[in-house]
Amino acid sequence: MANDRLVITGMGAVTPLGIGVSTYWGNLLAGSCGIDHISRFDSSDLPVQIAAEVKDFVPEDHLEKSVLKSTSLFMQFALVAAREALEQSQLPIAAHASRLGIVFGSAMGGVAAISETSQHFALGKSKKVSPHFVPSVTSNMGAAEAAILFGMTGPSLTVHTACSAGGDAMLTAALLLDSGMCDGVLVMGGESIVCPVAMSSLAQAKALSRDNANPRTASRPFDRKRTGFVIGEGGGALVLEKASFASKREVEILADFTGYANTMDAYHITAPHPEGLGAAHCMQLALAKAGLEPQDIGYINAHGTSTVRGDVAETIAMKRVFGDHVPPVSSLKGATGHLMGAGGITEVIACVQAIRHEVLPPTMNYEFPDPQCDLDYIPNVARKAVIHAAMSNSLGFGGQNSSIVVTRHREQK
Repeated sequence: MANDRLVITGMGAVTPLGIGVSTYWGNLLAGSCGIDHISRFDSSDLPVQIAAEVKDFVPEDHLEKSVLKSTSLFMQFALVAAREALEQSQLPIAAHASRLGIVFGSAMGGVAAISETSQHFALGKSKKVSPHFVPSVTSNMGAAEAAILFGMTGPSLTVHTACSAGGDAMLTAALLLDSGMCDGVLVMGGESIVCPVAMSSLAQAKALSRDNANPRTASRPFDRKRTGFVIGEGGGALVLEKASFASKREVEILADFTGYANTMDAYHITAPHPEGLGAAHCMQLALAKAGLEPQDIGYINAHGTSTVRGDVAETIAMKRVFGDHVPPVSSLKGATGHLMGAGGITEVIACVQAIRHEVLPPTMNYEFPDPQCDLDYIPNVARKAVIHAAMSNSLGFGGQNSSIVVTRHREQK
């Protein structure tokens, strides 16, 4: 039924390109880059000394002191994004609290706070660990804090599916809505793993770029000279609703949420399937759910992390689905770094903005074509285009694949 369609009514973003959707989007189109040398700690002894940190984020400017006591940075990013999304959606929380749910997605949760607290405790810098430590690093507390802060009492779920967690959080929200358990869901994603432990591990796995001398060009999705991804951090949020619920109040519907899917590669714990089989199947399922054909998609926001094997595998996967007519593709990670669990949501926000503003964001730092990556990657400069549907892919360790399809809003009949 038309009234059971799912729609997006609110969006929020905290990113290395700025706080707020408008700032984030504007800087994406302007070709800005949020990657620089790490400022949060001394990284001189690490093989990787660059990251995409959220600049000028003062938690006290955005959140109450009572919230800050028991939250880590990854939750704070998500909560600030959530507040923006809820304000835009005008969600009637007080009147419908028990019918409103929350889904939170994160790849690595509170690993940075765990690392820092463990180091201080082991070195004797602190003889006691705060009672706020456990709630501040437990991922479901991001949703719990949101429920307390905003007064939502419906279902709450937390998704930990590596770098596809943001996309899978949206899928989970859609399942809650389709099941009839909710009328609206706040979807949140948060990540902050800029810490020595996580960065050292990923560096030893040869996943990260070590181009410390050139931070702004270190992330080069689909470029022949790419050497690995750059860690980013941030938060994203969306409000998903049943169209019938949104239509009861005068709220602008930003896009229709039409397709979603999740698959596994069943191949390797860190490497993608070289033929992109799992990712291709995921895209096909998302298209089928949306009731669309490949030619209906006008833009793909690729996972495109700037790893040697990952970018090739995703390119092959897109060709499997779209044949000789792959639409324009871009990866935002040359600008934002890899936001992991938050990235799936902030990248869907970019898809919604692309549809609404009729402009496609670029792939930054694309200079040297790779024969194995031979699609239209919208190099370096945003492109005007009228599109009606966009797809966003998020592909995670363990062979996790997520595909989301959003379309231009179709008015109620």
